This record gives sequence, structure tokens and C-alpha cells, in this order.
Amino acid sequence: MSAIRLLVLGAVRQHVRAHGYQVRNDLEYWGAHEWSNAKPGSIYHALKQMAKQGVLRAHEVAPSTAGGPPRVEYELTGRGEEEFLTLLRGALTTYDQKSDVLSAAIGFIVDLPRDEVVDLLKRRVRAMEEWRTTVLEYYTPEPGPGETGHIGEIMNFWVHSADSDAAWTRGLIARIEGGAYVFAGEGEPFVGVLTEGQVNPYATGETHPGDKH
Repeated sequence: MSAIRLLVLGAVRQHVRAHGYQVRNDLEYWGAHEWSNAKPGSIYHALKQMAKQGVLRAHEVAPSTAGGPPRVEYELTGRGEEEFLTLLRGALTTYDQKSDVLSAAIGFIVDLPRDEVVDLLKRRVRAMEEWRTTVLEYYTPEPGPGETGHIGEIMNFWVHSADSDAAWTRGLIARIEGGAYVFAGEGEPFVGVLTEGQVNPYATGETHPGDKH
């Protein structure tokens, strides 16, 4: 799974309608350009591609007062909403996603109901436990990795990664079950996007041709 589709769909969805520069600005505000492939070119390419695929609907709006071509605003179609939710649920459930995919999903967990998020995360823990059991069919951690030469360090890394990931996921589950955060259907959500004209303290400042469209 690619993080860029989930990030772009989620960013557009939070605004209902957003132009490309807004999406880029939000993703830089979240630091996504540091931990994912959400660079300007990837963002603008994803917007155009998903519009062609019917996942996003493009609207031409009036040009800015500074001049230039009309900007395009995007909104999710029914297919886009379905894909966003599918990607989000898959990223929260699957234990072997890349860290950028999981990070993107965490940013949108409150877009789902609380009980559903808890269920998805518990499924993730079960999948990690099953995978760890499979690894232990070939590797026994107690004697240490040296028993199978330096190659044992690979399986040792897998086991430690699974244990730490499961521990983190259980902690998140406990916080959510304890009432943390505002989830879908519970009231006013946390606002994690910039308002029009608000200065982004984390913007890269780099210009891109897509910024004008």
C-alpha cells in the first residue's frame, strides 16, 4: 500500500474541498514530507491521477487575486470515500505495513468510530502474534541469536520488532478504550489542518509549478 493515496485522500476529505497547495501545506504541517513520499510532485501527481480515476472530483475555481490560471479544487467522490476508508482500515489492521503507511493511518484514526478502531487494532495485534509464532518455529530467542551465526540476528530483529510493535499497539488500544481523543460520531473533532491564510511554521518554503494550480 502507498501512503501517498491515503494521505492525499484524507487531507482533501478534512477540507471537504481543497486545492492542491492546501493539501501540500497540510501534509507539510504534519511533517509527512519527512516520514513519507509526500513530496510536492507526488502530491500533485496523485491529485491529478485520482481525478482521472474518478476517486476525486476536480472543480475549476476563479484565479487568485495575484493572477495566473484558475486553481483546481478537489473533493472525494463516492468511490474516493470508499477507497479512503478501505485504505485506512487496511493500514490499521495489517501488521507488516511500512511505517509511513501506519503513520498516515494514525493521523486519520478519529475518522472512524472508536469501537471499530479498537477492533482493527486488536486484529493487528493478533496478526503480529501469529507471525511471531511462525518465526519461533525456526528461531528460539532464549539462547541468543549467535546460535545460528550472524544470520540469527535477522530473526532476532524480527522478534524484537514484533514485540515492540505489539506493545505500542496495546498501549494505543488502552488509551482509546480509556476515552482518549474524539472519534467519529462523538462530537467536534480535533482540527489538525491549517485555516486559509494561516502561516505554516513547518513549510519547506520550496516552490513547485503545481503550487499555482
